[in-house]
Amino acid sequence: MKKVRTRFAPSPTGYMHVGNLRSALFAYLIARHYGGEFILRIEDTDRSRYVEGAVEFIYDIFNKFGLKIDEGPNNEGKCGPYIQSERLPLYKKYAEELVKMGKAYYCFCSEERLEKLRKEAEENKVPFLYDKHCLKLSKEEVEAKIKAGIPYVIRQNIPDEGITEYDDLVYGHIAIENRLLEDQILIKSDNYPTYNYANVIDDHLMGITHVTRGNEYLSSTPKYLLLYEAFGWESPVYIHMPHVIKTDGTKISKRNKDDNLIDLLNDGYLPEAIINYLAFLGWSPEDNEEILSLDELIKKFDIKRISKSSGAYDVMKLRWVNSHYIKKLDDDKLIELVRPHLENTYDLSNKSDEWIKDLILLYRDHLSYGKEIIEVSSLFFKEEISLDQECREFMQQEGIDETLKIFKDEISKIEEWNLENINIAINNTKEKSGAKGKMLYMPIRIKVTGQMHGPELPNTLYLLGKDIVLKRLN
Repeated sequence: MKKVRTRFAPSPTGYMHVGNLRSALFAYLIARHYGGEFILRIEDTDRSRYVEGAVEFIYDIFNKFGLKIDEGPNNEGKCGPYIQSERLPLYKKYAEELVKMGKAYYCFCSEERLEKLRKEAEENKVPFLYDKHCLKLSKEEVEAKIKAGIPYVIRQNIPDEGITEYDDLVYGHIAIENRLLEDQILIKSDNYPTYNYANVIDDHLMGITHVTRGNEYLSSTPKYLLLYEAFGWESPVYIHMPHVIKTDGTKISKRNKDDNLIDLLNDGYLPEAIINYLAFLGWSPEDNEEILSLDELIKKFDIKRISKSSGAYDVMKLRWVNSHYIKKLDDDKLIELVRPHLENTYDLSNKSDEWIKDLILLYRDHLSYGKEIIEVSSLFFKEEISLDQECREFMQQEGIDETLKIFKDEISKIEEWNLENINIAINNTKEKSGAKGKMLYMPIRIKVTGQMHGPELPNTLYLLGKDIVLKRLN
């Protein structure tokens, strides 16, 4: 069996979002599951939309997320160069071969003529297809126009008859009538190849065996297959993947800066958690296990388990997954993740390193992402707290005022402020008031923190300090 080789071929037209990383991840998992190789190729032929720094960002994302590239611009192999703008002579060479075989032709049509054809198609309510006008030009006419410097493109010559079909590993058998396919442009007037053409040349020359791509290309893949057939090349296996969509049903987009990966990392989401979550957008393991490391994903990944349905990117589910990974962090890693968010929001100048550490560790089991510490710990930095309607209603119950009065007296007696003495004060309040369970702990928590629920009460009181606790009890 031929060694599996997959590729991720992003265009540097913006910063990677979760949908891009999910596409890269699926290609990576397929390669690794079958003991194959994963290639990175930069498809930078759309120069008008090129974003400075986007390529370096791609490298950085792969490093941060632990996806090792076997070959690419930053790890040259035997099939380079891996940046399309450095491969231009190859594309022109193969396009001219297609022209000689009658599988492609020079097209000199002006934009005005093409726009007129588009308007006619729109008026007739039919899809626009180029009318093969320039296919009828003689060899002499073509040479004369080129010599005269008239701009041209090279178009693929799609047969008017017949059916092109293939078997996709996700969507099954696909068959398209050739008459429905347009004579797509292969080489643009600026001598740059189109995406649809260059990826065929590159996939063949780089030995790509499995092509993963969005399901929007299902109906245009026959154009690629006709190119493979024209050259006499073996085509790769196609795996068309469902889209990653937003919860409102719209597609995630670079242009709208949807769910930029760097924003997620800056907000304190862990790379391993993001990888875990994204693997489940359009795929699921047979055993329905939801928390899987990258190594476990590689072991379990099965192409047959890829769904046909779009995966909805739900940040609440991502937070649930991320919380599992936060709980597993050692103390130093957790502090490294969370502390910058506290420092950027609150004045910590009068707080010791030990106090900051204790605060962060107190919320370990309550955080779903690093930046959330700002919201959940706000009670430690407020001058005043306020109660919501649910808290106010709870505090109206009989006996609560007496419990709080006893607790305040017990707190006032503490000379050395530590956890042991705080626990003694709580236990004494329990014995003297007769309150227990939530009727003991919840009134104290609400009065002191403004919240009905939270982390360990004694630890919370300790970090607040005796003066603030008494002030709020008063």
